[in-house]
Amino acid sequence: MTAFTVVIPARLASSRLPNKPLADIAGLPMVVRVARQALKSAAARVLVATDHPDVQTACAAHGIEALMTRADHASGTDRLAEVAELLGLTDEAVLVNVQGDEPLIDPALIDRLASLLEDGALPMATLAHPIHEAADLFNPNVVKTVLDHTGRAMYFSRAPIPFARDAFAAGRDNLPHGLPALRHIGMYAYRAGFLKTYAALAPSPLETFEALEQLRALWYGYAIAVAVVDEAPAVGVDTPEDLERVRRLFI
Repeated sequence: MTAFTVVIPARLASSRLPNKPLADIAGLPMVVRVARQALKSAAARVLVATDHPDVQTACAAHGIEALMTRADHASGTDRLAEVAELLGLTDEAVLVNVQGDEPLIDPALIDRLASLLEDGALPMATLAHPIHEAADLFNPNVVKTVLDHTGRAMYFSRAPIPFARDAFAAGRDNLPHGLPALRHIGMYAYRAGFLKTYAALAPSPLETFEALEQLRALWYGYAIAVAVVDEAPAVGVDTPEDLERVRRLFI
């Protein structure tokens, strides 16, 4: 497998869960739990990219490499672009973005994602899994994607895509057999050179309306490879209720 670096963006501010990266999970900060899971992957290097010295200090206390980055980044992708620059990575280097609120992340998913960029022509990759319930397809909080025959993304949307016209005209309680409905999993792999390019691109209208930053890449004509995995990954931590649920798993 091509060597890759896992970067875990960890912004301290969070509207729904204050100081989320430092939330205690069985004696360890959540961001440290995430990094320890990432270290079980085939990554050559795992580091946390943060905007706050408290996160860097917590990581150092547990032997996790952490890099200070600017506080004004609009997205985790922009933060990764700064990391690529700070590390002086070559344009061909591969980085995998693992969210800092995924303490149960499966290391095999990280490896599967990184493997997509063994094709040197691809700048970016992500994951998806099949949708089995109509309620998920019609839920705007569930991001959907459709792929072409090569496994590259054609579009991402909060709308129900693909839309089975005839079947849904008769009712929307069930998915028609064989509908290739896929839920996007918000993990990404990038080539360092593309991250530098992405950071310089103006946001696209599609990205702005859908509130999906990956649409910027498609808008400007960049391919996104997608691996379809069987099941959804373990749920991340967005709310205090999520945090309590994860804590119980470590008891």
